[in-house]
Amino acid sequence: MRAQQGGKQQSADEAYKKMINRIFSKWVTITVVVAFVLGLSGNRVWAADSEYAIGADLSFLKSAEDRGAEFKDGGAVKPGLEIFRDHGFNWVRLRLFHSPDRLPNDLEYTIALAKAAKHLGYKFLLNYHYSDTWADPQKQFIPAVWEGQSHGELVDSVRAYTQETMEAFREAGAWPDMVQPGNEVIDGMMWPDGQLSQEGGWDRFADLVRAAIEGVEAATTDDVDSPLIMIHIDRGGDMERTKWFFDKFHTYGIDYDVIGQSYYPWWHGTLAELRANFAFMVEAYDKDIVLVEAAYHWRESGEWEDAPRADAMEYPQTPEGQMRYWLDVDAAVRAIPGGRGKGVMWWEPAVGNFRGIGSRGMFDEDGNALPAVGAIQARQREAAPR
Repeated sequence: MRAQQGGKQQSADEAYKKMINRIFSKWVTITVVVAFVLGLSGNRVWAADSEYAIGADLSFLKSAEDRGAEFKDGGAVKPGLEIFRDHGFNWVRLRLFHSPDRLPNDLEYTIALAKAAKHLGYKFLLNYHYSDTWADPQKQFIPAVWEGQSHGELVDSVRAYTQETMEAFREAGAWPDMVQPGNEVIDGMMWPDGQLSQEGGWDRFADLVRAAIEGVEAATTDDVDSPLIMIHIDRGGDMERTKWFFDKFHTYGIDYDVIGQSYYPWWHGTLAELRANFAFMVEAYDKDIVLVEAAYHWRESGEWEDAPRADAMEYPQTPEGQMRYWLDVDAAVRAIPGGRGKGVMWWEPAVGNFRGIGSRGMFDEDGNALPAVGAIQARQREAAPR
């Protein structure tokens, strides 16, 4: 009787083991397939548990501090990166020029600043201008070393340069978490080749953007995460032009992750128009959104007086007015439907009086931090459960 029971038990055990092996085999197959699919897609997603981005474009910070500028928090002199970190900033955006002759933002400079930011725990957005100087809606110059190249040669140059520079960031331990292929590209980049208003410009622009993304992907090895890809235009409160650009851009099937917008009221409209455009974008394009450039004056400035949307200056040009602007644009991003608003970034808050843009910074003429620096963090703490 015991022998029979033992035989039955052994048969049952073997059947159980076979069942488990079949289940495990199917699980492994499914896991491998899922991993393969994720690998094909580059696994580029803004993780649901990732922190909301409170960021700053600090591309001039190192230059300002190298020239002797001092920034103070509560009267104490501190490195600018530490001040922003201490007040809840968690992203740094840095632009990269190809071969600048007057501005500091070359590869060596940008790597050094990115390494310092990464060391302090910041995430890093790399902003390729594909130019030796400023690239924006008014101008997009081809780097001097690429002048005279055919379109095909420019595409190859963009791909190779992007890969080489990304590899340099990787080897330096300053790998970007997000990459912009071009800055404020509402009329394309690298004019006249990739200028949208030129005949065939859209096709050439799409080639250049694809090449840039291919360069990023070629530099992405197994030991680093695939950076998010942002497409950045400067139409924060302008729904009509936003629709014009992204409707056409999406016909090219280019894979990207984040829409970046600039919003300066005197150029881009009212806060109500910004909110309406946010709601439109998330519904029309199903992308995450970052307000990647924002700023407002803390003291009187004539910069906006002849601007196309001077009527949209809804805040006083005072430290308090600047703070209110910052809190309101942050609230507008956080209110984007579906949780698709992923962050806000201030443009050049720590420059001293460099080139007349100090009135848009977050420090006064003596280097003292203004209320806007800590405003978002303070509001978060007030809202936290007690």
